[in-house]
Amino acid sequence: MDPNQLQAVSASELPDGFTLADPGPSQQPHSQQQQLEQQKQQQKQAILEQALTSDALARLRRIKLVKNVDSLENGIVSMAMSGKLPGPITEGKLIEMLERINPQNRESNKAANTIQIQRKKYAFDSDDEDDNDDDL
Repeated sequence: MDPNQLQAVSASELPDGFTLADPGPSQQPHSQQQQLEQQKQQQKQAILEQALTSDALARLRRIKLVKNVDSLENGIVSMAMSGKLPGPITEGKLIEMLERINPQNRESNKAANTIQIQRKKYAFDSDDEDDNDDDL
């Protein structure tokens, strides 16, 4: 908006919560940079939507909530742009790609997900096969 037009608007004409302050030139390059970043993100999302099946895209978005998968997304985008993708990536193929990126995490997760049950032995426990509690 032109500074002359700002002067023409009175404070009473502004809705609640708005001011006559000019954002100034220092914030404009930052907003242009944000716009460029948003455009890149939108292009990236459009390419991912074309390169992945709906199930794989949903899984990628769920994983993105927990882990940083930007490198995988960038890899898929670069493969799609260079024409190296034979077709849409399925959910199974996406899982394979994730496992290739973090193979050491997969092995550590298997160890972490293993449940070991240790029963405590008490002095009054008997090792008899007949643990029939009918005599109580």
